[in-house]
Amino acid sequence: MDESPKDICVVTNSEKEGLPPSHPPSNTNGAAQQKPEDLVARAIAPVKREFLRPPPSSRTTQNDAASDTNVKQSQSNVVKEKKSKRQLKRERRQEQKSALNLCPEIAKTGDVNTCPYKDKCRFSHDIQAFMAQKPADLEGECPFITADAPCPYGLACRFAGTHKDGASAATANVLKKSSEVNGLSKDVQKLLWKNKMCFTKADSVIKSLGLMGPNLKTKKLDDKEEDEVVLNGSQAADETECKKVADDSVDCSDCPPTYAAPDNVEEACATDELRPSKKAKSVVDEMCTDEVENGATVLEKDIEKNSTETESVHTVDDVFAEPDISLKIHPREKKLIDFREKMYLAPLTTVGNLPFRRVCKILGADVTCGEMAMCTNLLQGQASEWALLRRHSSEDLFGVQICGAHPDTVARTVELIDKECTVDFIDINMGCPIDIVVNKGAGSSLLMKPLRMKGIIKAASGTVDKPITVKVRTGYFEGKNRIDSLIADIGSWGATAVTIHGRSRQQRYSKLADWDYIYQCGRKAPSALQVLGNGDIFSYLDWNNHISDCPELSTCMIARGALIKPWLCTEINEQRHWDISSGERFNILKDYVRFGLEHWGSDKKGVETTRHFLLEWLSYTCRYIPVGLLDVIPQQLNWRPPSYYGRDDLETLMASDSAADWIRISEMLLGKVPDGFSFAPKHKSNAYDRAENG
Repeated sequence: MDESPKDICVVTNSEKEGLPPSHPPSNTNGAAQQKPEDLVARAIAPVKREFLRPPPSSRTTQNDAASDTNVKQSQSNVVKEKKSKRQLKRERRQEQKSALNLCPEIAKTGDVNTCPYKDKCRFSHDIQAFMAQKPADLEGECPFITADAPCPYGLACRFAGTHKDGASAATANVLKKSSEVNGLSKDVQKLLWKNKMCFTKADSVIKSLGLMGPNLKTKKLDDKEEDEVVLNGSQAADETECKKVADDSVDCSDCPPTYAAPDNVEEACATDELRPSKKAKSVVDEMCTDEVENGATVLEKDIEKNSTETESVHTVDDVFAEPDISLKIHPREKKLIDFREKMYLAPLTTVGNLPFRRVCKILGADVTCGEMAMCTNLLQGQASEWALLRRHSSEDLFGVQICGAHPDTVARTVELIDKECTVDFIDINMGCPIDIVVNKGAGSSLLMKPLRMKGIIKAASGTVDKPITVKVRTGYFEGKNRIDSLIADIGSWGATAVTIHGRSRQQRYSKLADWDYIYQCGRKAPSALQVLGNGDIFSYLDWNNHISDCPELSTCMIARGALIKPWLCTEINEQRHWDISSGERFNILKDYVRFGLEHWGSDKKGVETTRHFLLEWLSYTCRYIPVGLLDVIPQQLNWRPPSYYGRDDLETLMASDSAADWIRISEMLLGKVPDGFSFAPKHKSNAYDRAENG
C-alpha cells in the first residue's frame, strides 16, 4: 500500500535512531495465512496479520550464518591463558590499587586524610586520577538525594553532578539502609566463618527427634576438652541404635530421646548425670561463652526445659510417664498466616530480587518471598547468599525460602534466620529441579525420600515459632505423582501451608501444569493445612478459574507470569486485560532501575549490577505480546510469539528477542555499556518448554 507522508516521517525517524519501523509493510508470512484457531492449536500466538514481520530473505540468512561461523572460528582460535590462583589474586589486588577503585571513605568525603588505613589501604587514594578516568555522569537525579543527607557514594556516584551539600556521609549510610532489613552483622558472620555459632534450639530438637545428620556426626563430643555426658547402659544403647538407623531408609522420629526422666524428682535435682564433667570445659561454653549457673549450662537448661515444660502442668504421677515427643517439638502455638485469595509472588531465581519485588508490590502483590537460599551457604556466612534474605519496608507480608538436604542443617538455618532476620514465614523448597541442587540431596530429590521430608519439616517447625511452609512438585518422575499420598502427613509434620507446582521434576517447565492433580491434592488436604496452586497463571481468567474450580485452594502463586508481565496482579485485582502501552511499560523499567540503584548502589559497580539484573528481566519481558495486537485474548504462557512489529518504535524494540536490543534498552536507562560488554541470559532459553533454570 502507499505510504502517507506521516508514515514516511516515522520510518525516517526510526532509521535515524536505529530502531525497527513501527508501521509494518505488507508481508507474505506463512503465519498470516493461517486461522487464529489453528495457530492457537499449535501454541503460536495469533498476532494480527498487519503487525507480522515478513520472513527474512535467504541471502540475509546465509550472511548471518556465515558471520556466526566466522565468529565461532575466531573464538576457537583464541587460546586462553590459564592463570594460577595466586596470579589471579595478585591481579585483583592490582586492580583494586588502580585509579579505577577509589577508597570508599575518601569518595564519601572527598578528603584523603579520612581513610583510617592510610598507606595500608588496598584502594587507591588518588582523587585526580580517579576523576580523570571516571565516565560521564548519567542523566537523571541521584537516587539518594534528600534534603538532609548526601549520597553515600560521594565522588564515585554516577550522578555526582546532582549532589547537594548536606549532612555527613554517615547519616546518608543510615538513610540508605533504613528501608532495608535482614542484613548479616560482622560479628555473626565471623562466628559462622569459624564454625563457633551456637544453635541450642535446633540441636535440642534434633536430639529429641533422634535425627543425627552428617553435620552433627562431625561434631561428636569425643575430645578430652569436650563435653562428656554420662548415660546408663540402656540409654547409651538406645543412642547408639538411633545413630545407626538415622538414615533415609529408616524413620528415627519414634526413637526414644537420649535423655530420659529420672526415677523421681528428688534425684533429678541432685543427680549430675546430665551435667558436663567439672574437669572438662564444654564446647558449647567455648562457642557461646554462656555462664554456668548451679553447675548446668544454658544448653542443658534448654534441653531440660523442652523435655519437662509439658510435664510441669500435670501432677507428680504424670512426671514418671514417658513424655510425648510431638508435644515437645511444638511447645508453643504458632502464628498462622491466612493466604486465602492473596496475590502471592513466587520466589524467583535470579530475577526475583528486592527491586523486582518492590515493583510487583506497587502493581498489587500481597505476599512476597525472597529468592531461594542454600542452607549450607547461609551457615557459612556467605554475604552473597544472605543478600537474598534482604527485605524492604514496603513488603508487609514477607517470607524467605531456604533449601537444604538434612534436618539438622535446615533446623540450624531456621534458628539463625529467626534470630537475625525479620520475616513472617519460612518456606522450605522441596521442588527445585536444578541438577546441582538435586545432586546434593535437596530440592526435588526429597520427593523420593518422604522420611527425610518428615525429619526436615518436623525439625524446622519444632525449632521456631514462625510458620513453616513447603513448596513441592507433583513428583520426581513424569507420570508418577506422589504428593497426594503425602499431603495429609505434611500438615501433621508441622507445615502450615504447602505450595504445589503442577509439574514433575523431570518435566522442568515443559507442558502445561496439571491443575486437576493440584485440585485432587487440595481436596485431600486436612483443613488445618493451606494448599496453594502454582503453574501457568497468566491472566485474571486463569486465576478466577482455578479459585472457582477448587474452593479448597487458599490461593494461587504467580511465578513466570509476573516475570513476563509484572502488572498481572493489577489485572487480577481490577479483573481486566490491560492493553498497556510501551510508555507505561518503560516507566515500570524506570522504577526498577531506580530501586536497583538504591539497592545495589549508584557507583560504577552498582550501575553495572543493576544493568545485569535488568537484562536478565528483559530476557523474559520480551515474550509479552500487547493485547491490541492479538486476534485471541488473553495470551497463554505456552504461546510462542512470532516475529512482529509493535504499534510504535519502543514497543517493537521491547518485542525483540535479541540480547543486543535488550542492551540498547538498558543504555536508554543506564547509559552506555563498558567496552567489551556482552550478555547471555542465565536461563539459557528462548523457548517456553526448554527453560533450564529452577
